[in-house]
Amino acid sequence: MIHYNKYIKWGFLMMILVVQNACTKDFLNLNPEATTNLDDFYTNEDEVRQAVNGAYNILMDLGRSSLWEVGEMRSDNTSFQYNTIERGRQPREFIDQFLTDASAEPIAAFWEQSFIGIARCNDVINYIDQVEMPEENSLHYQAEVRFLRALHYFNLVRQYGGVPIRLSPAESPEDALSEGRATVDDVYQIIVDDLTTAVSYFASSGLIDNDKGRATEGAARTLLAKVYLTLGRFEDAIPELRSVMAMGYVLLANYRDNFIPEMKNGGESIFEIQYLGAQPALASNFMYQFAPYTSGSAVTGDPQTPLAGGAGWNIPTQDMIDAYEEGDLRKDISLAEGYTNSDGDFVAIPHIIKYNNGFVERGQTDDNFPYLRYADVLLMLAEVLNEQGFAANGEAFDLLNNVRERAGLPAKTTGNARPELHIGDQQSFREAILRERRVELAFENHRWYDLVRSGKAVEVMNEHGQREKQQKNTIPGNAYQVTQNRLLLQIPQIEVTLDGLEQNPQ
Repeated sequence: MIHYNKYIKWGFLMMILVVQNACTKDFLNLNPEATTNLDDFYTNEDEVRQAVNGAYNILMDLGRSSLWEVGEMRSDNTSFQYNTIERGRQPREFIDQFLTDASAEPIAAFWEQSFIGIARCNDVINYIDQVEMPEENSLHYQAEVRFLRALHYFNLVRQYGGVPIRLSPAESPEDALSEGRATVDDVYQIIVDDLTTAVSYFASSGLIDNDKGRATEGAARTLLAKVYLTLGRFEDAIPELRSVMAMGYVLLANYRDNFIPEMKNGGESIFEIQYLGAQPALASNFMYQFAPYTSGSAVTGDPQTPLAGGAGWNIPTQDMIDAYEEGDLRKDISLAEGYTNSDGDFVAIPHIIKYNNGFVERGQTDDNFPYLRYADVLLMLAEVLNEQGFAANGEAFDLLNNVRERAGLPAKTTGNARPELHIGDQQSFREAILRERRVELAFENHRWYDLVRSGKAVEVMNEHGQREKQQKNTIPGNAYQVTQNRLLLQIPQIEVTLDGLEQNPQ
């Protein structure tokens, strides 16, 4: 229930209002300006646009922690640096080790932030018709928030299974109570409906928004294709992916350019979570959280921001390090296997450097978080084509090898004289795609979902857990006992208690 009585009327939507043009015309500005009451709102188009911007804002909170806490850290890509002194972050550790329970703050935060985002989208969808504006503008705004609502529900259904479906604003405390958890199929139907509507509205509006960072037809089609891929609807995914390929996105020549602030929202970017390092409320902080807590300023370069319990997270595992082939240019762009301390000694604690691009102000960075990239589109299309039928050295191979070539790696082909580059059947192509997605999209929150949808999560994570226990003496004996039930998070206990929701079995 997430205490909906706190958000009714004005709270859902107007926790923040957003100005349109504060810094540059080509940046989705999420700077809070004021609060207002919903009864006095939705009187003109400017207010609608502010409300739409407010719907984007919650992504910043999700991106700073929740998305990678329940995404990347549940996979075999990352773990955490065990902190013997500060033990207050155990709920994060338990997520990584499959020991979390329904009272854990991170899973409650993920749920609450997601439903706040859904509520803000609902407000726009339900109130926009009372505002006079050109029809094409109205369609464009509605397309944006339908994309965002689908994004939230897609995240929720993959983590919790069936969740309550809320499609209208809560007008009273009584409205806060849900009708219970919907089925997984029903949630996916809402997601598909929202995204197909968003695609249609974007196309019908004919508008191209000059503010970079906003949702687009390309983003809606890409997310829809990912939904179809997750559902095994491969034939439905193909036209969406081909449409995106015709929209002018490109693989950047340099992989690193996807992650540096100067290249935000570039030619390979389809959708990014936006941050603005110069303003504390809008800045990102991945560099600090992902740095070893023992590294001082050696990793961040910021001597004024001490690292402690908030650092040492999303640490690359040895499994992740070993996944890179020799000569893969992406490895040294994505991670470092250690750092040099103030005494000049090398400390072998791996950490993510994909988002290590310096700071703007103390504790504030300007890095966006990539959500959808064109490389993902190419790999998804390669995967669905292979699922339609293996074709030796066919189009799916070309798509796979385009991504590998950018990484400085040789092509994989049928009949290759090098055994590690030979792909001889459909199953070996599946394995090649899963491996390529792992290193191409490392630390972008795709690996966990790829493992689950491919049916490999239980096997891979149990094997990974055994290796982790062999390498580390701090892991509880009951950690990494992964079952099919434990692929879903527990419903936050407050929702079970107050809203009467059925709990996921463990």
